[in-house]
Amino acid sequence: MPARKQKVIWITGASSGLGRSLALQLARQGALVIASARSQSALDELAAQSENIVALVCDITDASGFAALGEQIAAISPHIDQAILNAGSCEYLDFPDPDWSAVRRVMEVNFFGTVNCVEFVLPLLRAGHGRRPHLVVVASQVTAAPFPRAEAYGASKAALQYFCDSLRLDLAHEQIDVSVINPGFVDTPLTRKNDFEMPFLMDVEQAARRIIANLEARPRRYSFPLRLSLLLSLSRLAPRFWQKSVAPVKEVSSPKSPGNRS
Repeated sequence: MPARKQKVIWITGASSGLGRSLALQLARQGALVIASARSQSALDELAAQSENIVALVCDITDASGFAALGEQIAAISPHIDQAILNAGSCEYLDFPDPDWSAVRRVMEVNFFGTVNCVEFVLPLLRAGHGRRPHLVVVASQVTAAPFPRAEAYGASKAALQYFCDSLRLDLAHEQIDVSVINPGFVDTPLTRKNDFEMPFLMDVEQAARRIIANLEARPRRYSFPLRLSLLLSLSRLAPRFWQKSVAPVKEVSSPKSPGNRS
């Protein structure tokens, strides 16, 4: 069992990228970190880095698996002080023939998976007596502006934004704080798959430090870096200019006649 004053933090998507860096840095600060992800081997490697990290496998899209997770957490701590819901995925739609099923897959992880986590963790947040609980959801600055091919990812993160804004109102009387973190482009295994320029790309360790420092104030929203926020504001101030700037340039072929279809 952790020491009574030791802060207990649950982090999802902790096997790599931002979640991993958050887990390591918070553990170094003395918190007991319950790190969750789907990969047992990656979590074991993470837990080996610090005695303050406990690895518990969790697929956030599998609601039935949370019962077993709850039993595992109960053996570690009767409560959670802070939950950082960071797990997510990204798939792009390639026009003119996109894989529309990607929208459902991305929503299943980014939105419905996070909702599963919220349902699971709220009782554990409420169980912490003497410390104000904190629910943190990692969204994205992509919600500030439309991007080509980002229909699935952007919509899932926008859904999270609204969900959390409403949730904050409903939990206020319980004194449960809700923060939404909107990172820009962070150098992670997920973003390394991108095939486009990522302005103001940030080192993952630096991004984790910024998040941890700003969570002390329990902001409603924290978006970073500021330079990217200012750039994305162009989509609202000059939407036509934004569209011309980011829309892919493609040759438009004339429609085929019915007799020439192949």
